[in-house]
Amino acid sequence: MTEPKKKAVVRYEENPFVDDMIVPIKGQRVQISRIGRDDNVLLNQATGELQGTHLTTYRKVDSEQFVKLFTANIGLTFELKAAGIKTFSVLVWVLQDRSISKDLVPLDKFVLDDFLKAQEAQDKKLALSLATFGRGLAELEKAKIIAKHLRQGWFFINPNFVFNGDRIAFTTVIERKKKADKEIKLKEEKK
Repeated sequence: MTEPKKKAVVRYEENPFVDDMIVPIKGQRVQISRIGRDDNVLLNQATGELQGTHLTTYRKVDSEQFVKLFTANIGLTFELKAAGIKTFSVLVWVLQDRSISKDLVPLDKFVLDDFLKAQEAQDKKLALSLATFGRGLAELEKAKIIAKHLRQGWFFINPNFVFNGDRIAFTTVIERKKKADKEIKLKEEKK
């Protein structure tokens, strides 16, 4: 009987986490770096603070995964409810499948019916009624992703959010509130 090999213990003379790191995780690459280093600067204009951490995830995905991730991230970014996310899926489908004009798309009951038939043909089940679709259009309008055209059922798309590219980066900056910020807010609420 042989004894199991002992795993080599790795020790460092200097902190290995000080420099930028690239960590491979299940088919993607996560890059971790300090904000304020080199050209990677995030500046708080009120305080002049330049510190923080920046996590960047690089992932190559197929077209279907790209659309799903893109839609999910838009939903999170604009705090869309289920109706808005589902309706955004219809918008992306229209742009991919039958975009007539570069920034003007039809989003009406006929497009919804065609979208649902296409989903069914691909054995995908998506429950989206006309009423929910209408609520979703209102959410997309409120988020400034689409705007009504003069012709009913037609919408302008915001090219800053909806585009025909194959790459997008979503950045979320999370800043912890300081105790002084909480105290100021409490004082303002008491007035």
